[in-house]
Amino acid sequence: MRLLLSVPTGVLVDEAVTKVSAESDRGSFTMLPRHADGAVLLVPGLLSYVTAAGEEVFVAVDEGVMVKAGPEVRAACRRAVVAGALESAEAALAERLRSQDEHEKRAKAALLRLEAEVLRRLGGV
Repeated sequence: MRLLLSVPTGVLVDEAVTKVSAESDRGSFTMLPRHADGAVLLVPGLLSYVTAAGEEVFVAVDEGVMVKAGPEVRAACRRAVVAGALESAEAALAERLRSQDEHEKRAKAALLRLEAEVLRRLGGV
């Protein structure tokens, strides 16, 4: 099978795989090459896949959708972090969340400064 995992900013994974496992809105599941085609809604959690070389890779994913059509498995998520080995998944996800929190704090601060400037100018009229 071929796994194509994308987020709004681009493609994170485009690789030949032998197995894909994840969590859906109906529970955990595994897709194998001979399984029937189908689509599932992904929930935030871990997605794992086994490469053609036999290496298991973990990806922290946000909500999204996954579709199996023939030999292709396509997943699209709002956010995802390729963590590699399971031991790395928690650290990679924590770092990603930390950087997102910092970005959100800067954006909120900029918005507050903009609001204060608008109010200051309106008060001077």
